[in-house]
Amino acid sequence: MDICQPFPAEKRFTIDIMTTRDKLLAYLQANPDCWVSGEILSRSLKVSRAAINKHIKKLRHDGYIIESSTKKGYRIGEQHDLISADEIRNHLTTTIFGQQKIFILKETDSTNLQAKKAAAEGEPEGTIVIAESQHSGRGRKGREWFSPSNAGIYASIILRPRISPAEAPGITLMTAVAVVESLISLYAIPLKIKWPNDILIGDKKIAGILTEISTDMDRVDYIIVGIGLNVNTAVHDFPAAIQKKATSLYAATGKRFSRVTVLKTILQEFETYYDLFKREGFSGIRDRWIAHSDIIGRNVMIRKIGEEVEGRIIDIDQEGVLILQDHLEKVHRIFSGDLVL
Repeated sequence: MDICQPFPAEKRFTIDIMTTRDKLLAYLQANPDCWVSGEILSRSLKVSRAAINKHIKKLRHDGYIIESSTKKGYRIGEQHDLISADEIRNHLTTTIFGQQKIFILKETDSTNLQAKKAAAEGEPEGTIVIAESQHSGRGRKGREWFSPSNAGIYASIILRPRISPAEAPGITLMTAVAVVESLISLYAIPLKIKWPNDILIGDKKIAGILTEISTDMDRVDYIIVGIGLNVNTAVHDFPAAIQKKATSLYAATGKRFSRVTVLKTILQEFETYYDLFKREGFSGIRDRWIAHSDIIGRNVMIRKIGEEVEGRIIDIDQEGVLILQDHLEKVHRIFSGDLVL
């Protein structure tokens, strides 16, 4: 295997916010069949040889296979399905999402918690926090989200929309449409949205959305949209308590999927629908939401704190509120709660 001259950095790295780690990884990935010397990497990235060595160690810690030779330099080995900022940005045509800072964490408590910290420190809209695993992943009402290493997508996105707090719940519904349509476009999988934040294959959950909001008086300061998607988790890897209720792309199809490809497609659809939401609110997305949910016309139970309401869902209005008619023909507007089919 030869020693090679990597491509000039200025031809590849047009995004100033790419970190030295991301640029180093990109160099190695662009030259998989040859060695890249530490001297060339140091000169190209404008950092010291010691800094190159430090970042190589960090990449190895993150799971990348990188060989080293005193005389030849470094080369990258065959990789497993790892997520990197450079791989996300490669051929991504979004304007914001995936083009701002991307924090990649090997393990964290919760990507939503880390994204909230980043937002509070002033990180801009479009910033994304991604983890290979979470030890305190959360769903609605503090429920645990099973987040095994290198098997799913655990990502949180910072939004700063100019909307009122009353409009914010529509972001969850909008995100569900974006996730469903991205997966259908890739794999034609029969998915359904379960109000307000779950995505199902059959009667099993494959993804969940956790939206958290920070307000300042009567305006939204920021919104964190957390997406948890089971990608390559095998059925036997799910905890026994949820094996009958959870599934993954792999469990449903028998095929392994590239998490980077899935995530990039989600970001593309997310940006499209977010732009539409900012222009038209939930009303601009309502028809797509209805098309991906079979809830209209069904008899359900809505469980809220201290109350249960039974009846038939007759509509979802322009604001994303469910309209339920009970057996006495009384109409209820359902803003939140757990839906039982």
